[in-house]
Order: sequence, then structure tokens, then C-alpha cells
Amino acid sequence: MPYPTDRERDRPWVIRTYAGHSSAKKSNALYRRNLAKGQTGLSVAFDLPTQTGYDPDDELAKGEVGKVGVPVSHIGDMRALFDGIPMAEANTSMTINAPAMWLLALYVAVADEHGADRGKLAGTTQNDIVKEYLSRGTYVFPPVPSMRLISDMIAWSVRNTPRWNPINICSYHLQEAGATPPQELAYALSTAIAVLDAVRDAGQVPQERFGDVVGRISFFVNAGLRFVEEMCKMRALARLWDEITRERYGVQDPKQRRLRYGVQVNSLGLTEAQPENNVQRIVLEMLAVTLSRDARARAIQLPAWNEALGLPRPWDQQWALRMQQVLAFETDLLEYEDLFEGSRVVEAKVAELAGDARAEIDRVQEMGGAVAAVESGYIKGRLVSSLAERRRRVEAGEDVVVGVNRFQSTEPSPLQAEGAASIETVDPATEAAAIEAIREWRAGRDQGAVESALAGLRDVAKTDANLMDASIACAKAGVTTGEWAGVLREVFGEFRAPTGVSAVAVGGSAATEVAEVRERVRAASETIGSRLRMLVGKPGLDGHSNGAEQVAVRARDVGFEVVYQGIRLTPAQIVAAAVQEGVHVVGLSVLSGSHLEVVPAVVEGLRAAGADDVPVVVGGIIPAEDAAVLKERGVAAVFTPKDYQLTAMMDEIVTLVLAAHGHG
Repeated sequence: MPYPTDRERDRPWVIRTYAGHSSAKKSNALYRRNLAKGQTGLSVAFDLPTQTGYDPDDELAKGEVGKVGVPVSHIGDMRALFDGIPMAEANTSMTINAPAMWLLALYVAVADEHGADRGKLAGTTQNDIVKEYLSRGTYVFPPVPSMRLISDMIAWSVRNTPRWNPINICSYHLQEAGATPPQELAYALSTAIAVLDAVRDAGQVPQERFGDVVGRISFFVNAGLRFVEEMCKMRALARLWDEITRERYGVQDPKQRRLRYGVQVNSLGLTEAQPENNVQRIVLEMLAVTLSRDARARAIQLPAWNEALGLPRPWDQQWALRMQQVLAFETDLLEYEDLFEGSRVVEAKVAELAGDARAEIDRVQEMGGAVAAVESGYIKGRLVSSLAERRRRVEAGEDVVVGVNRFQSTEPSPLQAEGAASIETVDPATEAAAIEAIREWRAGRDQGAVESALAGLRDVAKTDANLMDASIACAKAGVTTGEWAGVLREVFGEFRAPTGVSAVAVGGSAATEVAEVRERVRAASETIGSRLRMLVGKPGLDGHSNGAEQVAVRARDVGFEVVYQGIRLTPAQIVAAAVQEGVHVVGLSVLSGSHLEVVPAVVEGLRAAGADDVPVVVGGIIPAEDAAVLKERGVAAVFTPKDYQLTAMMDEIVTLVLAAHGHG
């Protein structure tokens, strides 16, 4: 986006829609329709197997293929995804992290086939692994080799794709995980420091070109409903980024120090209850990142009004696209200099946020930096505590959520008159088709070339050489996503991040309700003959663990003994843990849309293990029609985002446990 010095109107930000589902062919058709509607950039959503480095026929991929994004398993899928889209002219954002190098390799390989000049490729790979350990959960490798992959990508991109942003430092997911505005600033900037230090220390980029590295670092932020504070947060981020890059890294060119960020407004703040209210929420949140010219987003993607209900339809995404277009083209927003320059109120808030963030950055640096603070569990613990406090305020009514904890009476919504048809559904045959397709792909390629490329990748991974060219060679040889990640799993190992569930307590007005349920848990434990134990599980590849962690915290606070082993478990692993630990109830959290596959598998596994007296409850974004199916298949209770009172949920679970033991 240009910064004119005369009175000409600014060009709008890049207008995107986060999209992708089912298959590369179907997603390509969706992208082409969106571009025809005036979208100016692509934002690719990948499915969870792709995000975590698995092929569609892997056991862990069961129920997840094509659900939250598009499966991209090899160069053939990437060809189909960008069929008819001129890659040298496109601006493509890819939300991909642990296998970001692989997806960029596939993108470059297809661009080479198109005859596109690598120097003209424009776009972004998210590639922020630190926030994956803290909130989103699609990490694969341990922190040190993960940082190596990031620094390799950055060094390669500066030399070969200078218009590409090889990393998007993400504060977005930190806010969803509970971060306050100062924490969001501090942990995002601490991550940026860790990344820049890793690139500098790797020695692949000469010092005189380090400004080019800084100039390609972008951020991906969240914008909540407190849009005045959120706007000030963005001004504070711009100020702090300028300070850090100038003082710590000696970057002298102001253009290279300029904050460059994209945004999606707060999806987890959207409500299942009265979802039509989400329309105004989205528009107001967009103001936070557009009103201030000096801290305006370079790219924006908006969620759809019904994302708390399920996958949005193309019409819903079009509505979100039109929100951006009306603001950009019908209003006079882009005709003015910064509206807040000189405001004492804004400056005071910016200074407060920046000061609090600096103090937290200093604490993280004293611990050894962001990676050390992740490995110790410090940052995760802070986020879980902050989210618990946010939930307490909502449950107590101190923070008003319209239609949820106030103003609940409502007329029937015509937007939901279609029932299940009011959201997009993925064809159940999608997964079977993807499994058949990848088996055909493997059978039809040159296996010798594949093995040679994988051997080359393995050899380079064991050294400190850059892995990007070896990854492109794998892409061109027909290697699959699971094979690329599998080789690096062999060399680098895997990782399980701290959960942060310990040392969080509920206080304030909620403490009385907690005490009442705690007494019920104590009495039920005496009745049954042992302390009530709950297993909280995340089956499948869904890594959004914030809700599961809050359930685990509240269950512990009311007196349950809690077994929580983190994310990415197979149904069989959950069943084995439930039987081994002798739990009285299993609580599953599924946000990826795979609930009809993975939840019944747990119920059936418990029955087969002779533990059919253990009730299974499930929480997540689950349409009413699917909830009915789950109950028919043996699930005791289904909780959705409208069930925000966690203590009441615990009370209901105690009743279910007693009933399962004949004390109903």
C-alpha cells in the first residue's frame, strides 16, 4: 500500500477471504469465483493433516481430511489449486506453520512450471511456530529444529523470492489463547526477536543485507471488539517494532523498519447465540485496523457471520468480502491523513500499552528468550491464567456479551431458517476420494526419483546447510507431504508442548458456585467410593486447545482429578488412557468438524474395553443435527459455545456420572 504525500486517495489494503475445503479442485473453483468478485489476494486454508505433515491415509488423519481447509499432499494438488491463476501476479497468503517450508517448496515448484519469475512471487507463509506451541497446536518438531526451518526459509527467500514474506509473526492466536493486549504485543515481539536472532546467528545472510530480512518480516494480528484499545495496540506495535529493529539490529532504513501486518478479526469472539450480531461485531473490529492510517493493515480477511455454527458457505464469505469493499470504496476513510495524530487520549493509551509490553519483553529475554519461555511453560501458563480470568468475567456478567449473558430474548432468525443448510458441509466421500487419489499418485510416480530426493533431504537435514533447495527437489520428484515431514521427524524428533493447566484458580463471584459444585463432587466421590476422575481429550489433529484447557482447569477447581495429556491423540490412545486411569467420565473437545468420526470411535472403544459405564461428553462447534446423531450413538451430552457457564457444565457432568453408577 503506498503512502502518498499529496492529497490522492490511498489504495485499499489487500482484500482476502480465508478459504479452502474438500479438495484442490473445489478450492480452486472457489478462489476463482472470489477473485471475480473483487477479492485482491488469496488466503489458503489447509486441512489439518496438511498442517501437521500427514498424508490423507494416515491413521491420525481419519475424519480430518478436507474439513477445515484444502488437502495438499503433493505437487499435483498444488497444480490443481492454482490452475488458471497467474502465480506471478497473485498475492497468496498460506496459513501453514510446521511444514511451511514444504508448502512454499510446492508453490515455487508449480510457479517454475508456470514459467513465473521467482523474483515476482508475492505472498506470505505464516510460519510462526512459537505461537503453535502456545495456542494453535499444529507444531511437529521441537523448537530448535523448527527455528532452523524458519531461518532457512527466510535466508532463502531474501535471496530468491524478495517479494515474499517468509514469516508472519502471529499475535492473532495469542489473543484467542487469552493474551491481554500487552501480553499479545510482548509475546509476538519476543517471537520476532527469537526469529531475527536465529537468522543472524545462522550466518546465511551477510550483515549488510540484514535490513532486507527485517523488511520481509510481517505480522498477523487479531482485532477484538474493544476497537479503540485495539487501534492503540496497533500503534504501539508499530512503535515497538521500529525501536527493536533500530536499536537491537541497527537497521537504519525507515522503510525496512516499517510495521507490515495483515489481520483477521476475532473469530473466537463470534457467538453461536444470536449469530446475526456477529455482523456488527466483525465490522466494528475491522475499524480497529483501518481507522489509523499510520498503523493500518496491509491485508485484511474477515470471518463470516456464522463461523461459530460451522463452515461458512460461499454466500457467507461473499458478505464478509462486501464488508471490506464498502468500507474501502464507499466511505471517505482513505482520503485523510492519520485521524489520531496529536490526540492526547490515544497517545496516553499507546504509551501505556508499549510500556507494559516492554516490561514483559524484558522478563522473557531474562529467561533466555521466547523459545526458553515456551519450553519452561511460562508463557503458556500466563495465557491460560489470562483466559481463565476472561471467562470468569463473562460468566459473572462483568463483561457483557450481547445475546449470551445479557439481552438473550430474541425473535427467530431468518438467517438460520434453513437449519443444517445454513452452513457449508463437506461431502463425506471427500476423505475416501483423497485416500484413493494419494495411493494412485504414489503408484504412478518415479519411485527411484522419490527415494533419491528423500535421501538428499535426509542428508542435508543432518547438517546445518539450507533445506529449501532439497525441499524443492522433493516437490518436483513427487514426494508427498507425509513423506517430507516423515524424514524430518526421523532426524529432528517430535515434541509435545506444555499444557499450562496447572496453577490457575477461580476467584471472585464465581468462587461460591465453584464451592457448591465442589461439594457435589465430594459427595459423589463418597457415594461411588473413589475420587471422581475426568479425562479431557483432544482426538484427531485439532490443536485449538484453549477450550479443553479451560474445561480441565474448571474440572480441577471443582474437585475432579483431571487427566489431560494435551492434543493430537487417536481415539485408541484416549480409550487406553481412560481405562488405565480408571476415569469416571471422558470429555472430548473437537473444533475441526471431525466429531462424527472421532467421537463415536471413542464411545465404541470404551464399550469394547468393558468401560461402557464411563459417560462420554463432547464440546465444540457442533451443529444441532450432528449433536442428535452423537447422542444416538451413545454420547451422554453435547456442549457448544452457547454453554459458556463452565461451572454449570461441571454440575451436569456430576449428574451424568452418578446416573452411570445407578444413582440417578
